[in-house]
Amino acid sequence: MTISIGNDHAGTDYKFAILKHLESKGITMNNYGTDAKDSVDYPDFVHPVAKDIENGKVDLGILICGSANGVAMTANKYQKVRAGLCWTKEIVSLIKQHNNANVLCIPARFTSIPQAIQMVDTFLNTKFEGGRHQNRVNKIPAQC
Repeated sequence: MTISIGNDHAGTDYKFAILKHLESKGITMNNYGTDAKDSVDYPDFVHPVAKDIENGKVDLGILICGSANGVAMTANKYQKVRAGLCWTKEIVSLIKQHNNANVLCIPARFTSIPQAIQMVDTFLNTKFEGGRHQNRVNKIPAQC
């Protein structure tokens, strides 16, 4: 499994913890996030993750910023991205089970690092239910 991760300055500590956790599980990571805490523009770190999903280069993506709203909005501009903003592992389960989300967006200012690690594990271990949800997922991309 390969995952791309991106973050702004609010998510730097979270990213490092998630990278360490996932690398210990043998998961390959593409790190597009900032490694510093100086203010940066989150879209600069979202686009490479979303492009990796769009182009089929990775299986999943993880994005982290203060509220996770900006990263989710930016990522969801891409046709093949289904990014979900989550602050509990229960919400993570639902974005995978019902929406077949391929990008997890974590709000660093509203979760702890241990919560974020639990959410990442839930994201990786939860399966899409398909069935009645598949028709809905098929309707998500804009028909331009």
